[in-house]
Amino acid sequence: MHILITGAAGMIGRKLTERLVVDRALGNQPVDKLTLTDVVQPARPAGFSDHVKTRAADLAEPGAAAKAVSERPDVIFHLAGVVSGEAELDFDKGYRVNLDGTRALFEAIRKSSAEAGDGYRPRVIFTSSMAVFGAPFPHAIPDDFHLTPLTSYGTQKAMCEAMLADYTRRGFLQGVGIRLPSIVVRPGKPNKAASGFFSGIIREPLAGEDAVLPVADSVVHTHASPRSAVGFLLHAAGLPRDQIEPHVNLTMPGVTCTVAEQIEALRRIAGDKVAARIRREPDALIERIVSGWPQRLEARRARALGFQVEDSFDQIIRVHIDEDRGGSFVA
Repeated sequence: MHILITGAAGMIGRKLTERLVVDRALGNQPVDKLTLTDVVQPARPAGFSDHVKTRAADLAEPGAAAKAVSERPDVIFHLAGVVSGEAELDFDKGYRVNLDGTRALFEAIRKSSAEAGDGYRPRVIFTSSMAVFGAPFPHAIPDDFHLTPLTSYGTQKAMCEAMLADYTRRGFLQGVGIRLPSIVVRPGKPNKAASGFFSGIIREPLAGEDAVLPVADSVVHTHASPRSAVGFLLHAAGLPRDQIEPHVNLTMPGVTCTVAEQIEALRRIAGDKVAARIRREPDALIERIVSGWPQRLEARRARALGFQVEDSFDQIIRVHIDEDRGGSFVA
């Protein structure tokens, strides 16, 4: 099996690559080739080097998407995108990367099949977001809740979801869209995602650094670990088509809690001194963006289809400590 990962240099892309290199299989089929692409050159994973191609490419550039699918990958994990805060601050960049790049990829798949006349239809797993939903919300978002995004990022993701469903309906590809909750705790340096502080108030204190909290402790949100995000992607790739089509975009499950409950979980695991490293500094832009996001997700359909997530925020913190901090933290 040949797998293409777009956005492979990002956090989830790197972790997905690591998992595939370890497993060397997807479902019951062996993985014998990986193609990794991003706007920056993705790192070549150790132990799989003879069967990996890495490429720096912007899918929105003419010809880039066609080149990415030229070797006919069987499964495409489309993770490439501009994050929420950056998409809101840079309107042109958000639409270029999130919408134009995605359409270019889908069109490259369609045209490749039409030109060859061989019925090429790869499985395409697209990472969407719960930002496709907009207020006012019910207590918990059901699977059939309407898409009314209140940010440019959410709008771009909603448009891509519609394209994924239509290209699947027309038989050009086999799509599955997974609406991710906020993925925490993200390792490494902060990015420009509006949700980045959800990771920052855990990651930085555990590293012995101060963290900034830009919203109120009462903010409610739904989370999943990077480990769960990779699990979502792999599980989506193996779902039988008759279980998901024609409604191919799925809301993923997560752990719902307040910011205060996040901090209390950190306190239980790491102690008062670590939790005291969080500093409150309200940010009007972040507060506005977050206020337009859903708080709780039912995700009944995804759970029925076998998608799994942590049971508590304590577990999410322990995943970060075990996988990204070598089992330790700065007390």
